[in-house]
Amino acid sequence: MLTDKQNQLLSFLIKRIEQDGISPSYEEICLELNLKSKSGIHRIVKALEERGYIEHLENKARAIAPTRYPNGQPYVSNVIDINKLLHSKDKENKETSSEGIRKIPMLGKIAAGTPIEAISNYDEYIDVSKNYLLSEDSFALIVEGDSMIDEGIFDGDTVVISKINNINNGDIVVALIDKEEATLKKFRKKGDSIALEPSNKHYKTQIYGPDRVTIQGKMCALIRKYL
Repeated sequence: MLTDKQNQLLSFLIKRIEQDGISPSYEEICLELNLKSKSGIHRIVKALEERGYIEHLENKARAIAPTRYPNGQPYVSNVIDINKLLHSKDKENKETSSEGIRKIPMLGKIAAGTPIEAISNYDEYIDVSKNYLLSEDSFALIVEGDSMIDEGIFDGDTVVISKINNINNGDIVVALIDKEEATLKKFRKKGDSIALEPSNKHYKTQIYGPDRVTIQGKMCALIRKYL
């Protein structure tokens, strides 16, 4: 069994990841557990890691993640972590072999319409030209829906997404809404809110508070197969 402090820390860690998509800082954990020193947190974290309840993630800030619930059951997050999907496959199939071509992971379907369940974990790669100047964490998605047809993006097309920090008004992005639903739309800031705009007159613009939307990448290429 876990001690009270171990249980409290693990529960707080899981709660924050599910709410915010990121682990709490050690300062936040200190406040939550009412501890004055980080050394106490380090001891609890080490004990939980040794018992297999948490793990350290390499090369990542706030790098502790739960692996089990306090009851000992395996932890399954309801937040889709694209970084984890990408890097878990990185060693096997990261780059390509052919000149001018690289492989990027196909992560599933994205809604161009009403938001659908967030990105699936597809064990598949596609070849794209290196001329696209993609980021290292680029990925591909299959479009489902018709809300972006006026941009020439149709149901069944494949879009290539690059993880870019600077997003401008009018960019076509993958937006994660409430950490649950992913959609492909035009990005636009409207005051303190974020507007996700379709390119089809039959769909309405969706407006959300900034805390409800996470931009997971910008569309930088489109691939269409002709039968």
